[in-house]
Amino acid sequence: MEEFLAKSVQNDLILICISIIIGVLIGTEREYRNKSAGLRTFILVSFGSCLFTILSIRIGVGNPDRLAANIITGIGFLGAGVIFKDDNKVAGITTATTIWATASLGMCIGAGYVYLGLLGSVIVLIILVGLTYLQNYIDDYHKIKYYTILTKSKEEYEYCQTLFKKFDLKFSVAKQHATDGNVSTTWLVRGKSKQHKMLMKQLLDDKIIKTYQF
Repeated sequence: MEEFLAKSVQNDLILICISIIIGVLIGTEREYRNKSAGLRTFILVSFGSCLFTILSIRIGVGNPDRLAANIITGIGFLGAGVIFKDDNKVAGITTATTIWATASLGMCIGAGYVYLGLLGSVIVLIILVGLTYLQNYIDDYHKIKYYTILTKSKEEYEYCQTLFKKFDLKFSVAKQHATDGNVSTTWLVRGKSKQHKMLMKQLLDDKIIKTYQF
């Protein structure tokens, strides 16, 4: 009996250590990119999911998935906490989904499916690291940016459109707000990253457009 308990404890410790290593690997990537959830968060998510899964199997003999099912609910609240809206875009979605994926990996390890957890970890890291280069490549040819420009006359407004056309950028009005004769327009602009850089340089040196944000 004692030998069985010792083996069981040893096995659980190995599973917990593997889950921590997975959290370290994924958390390091997020920390390096200075995301809202970093190294410690991902270690705790992976470790906690693993521990709850082990407990669920140990104490929920009749219904072993009862405790484990609540991990998903908890991770949902945690993921929602890292998603935030910044002016015209939503940020933190990748980090939130990575937290969700890390929890599933911790559950795999806790349930004893070590090979599945390790394979999943490799896939997550490939997506986070490898596909970043593909994303940057796409951005080079199809970059979407928002420009908020304050204009004081119809001529200045039309001048903004002329600038976009000059640098071969496609544009549309995302939002517009008028105050005391001034019009603040948020433009949704699409085009190559190189063209965006040229436009930003033009705006910095422009003598007609005085107030802008990008």
